Amino acid sequence: MDNPFAKQYSDYKDVSLVEMGVKGDKRALQNLVVRHQLFVYNLALKMTSSTQDAEDLTQEAFIKAITSLSQFNGNSNFRTWLYRITVNHFLNEKKQSSKFSIVDFESYFNSIDAMPNADLNEQELSEMKETIEELRISCTSGMLMCLSKDQRMVYILGELFDVDHNLGGEILDITPGNFRVKLMRARKDINQWMNNRCGLVNKNNPCRCSKKTKGYIKAGKVDPDNLQFNTRYRSKISDLSKTEAVNITDAVEELNRKIFLTHPMQDPIQASKIVNEIFNHDLIKWVIDL
Repeated sequence: MDNPFAKQYSDYKDVSLVEMGVKGDKRALQNLVVRHQLFVYNLALKMTSSTQDAEDLTQEAFIKAITSLSQFNGNSNFRTWLYRITVNHFLNEKKQSSKFSIVDFESYFNSIDAMPNADLNEQELSEMKETIEELRISCTSGMLMCLSKDQRMVYILGELFDVDHNLGGEILDITPGNFRVKLMRARKDINQWMNNRCGLVNKNNPCRCSKKTKGYIKAGKVDPDNLQFNTRYRSKISDLSKTEAVNITDAVEELNRKIFLTHPMQDPIQASKIVNEIFNHDLIKWVIDL
């Protein structure tokens, strides 16, 4: 998959597909969806921490973009235009408020602490490696849900996908300076709580994913036979960021960022289903038939 923010990324193919799509070329519209589906889906997944909600949001965002395609005037890159529509949809759609439920950091970490610990022997550590990783991704993704919806979006764009303040401001329709301030505040909240309570960042903290794994399995919150986060991926989020992930250093902020960058860049469970449902939608059929 092309890096959506790489300098060498060419917008020419998108513009060509848009021109054909506006004329009702279904294949061109499908190609646009396929080219950008991975980014939109993973943005939705980090915003909701739910694969089903992420698939629903991906479909809704593309339907909104396709029905607005004639409004694309070429004044910005197509991907910037698409991501602005996507972000606005995620942030402003009131009926989806349940998909963006917020829990405060204190309650979230207390719920983790309440889960019993169980040390794993070397054989169990090996056999449960993928499940432990599932819990790590799920747990740290849950931390994002402790941020406000606005903070969460800024953090995901700026920290996970390495969107700079100029592009971030353009996508969110705010000034670059405002984007930087919002990102700084989101980082501060995440860093403070991870440093104080998460064992991935501060080894003096008692919480360890491996020790919590059996408890989460027993509680039915993690299913080793049906992984939701540590599955269906060909790359890590860091592979699609503009720069290579930083090396782990003693700086807590860089370590926090590294933890999120190693999350998988997941393919939707039903990638082809999303595309099919988009183009079976009555509104899309009407647009194509115009």
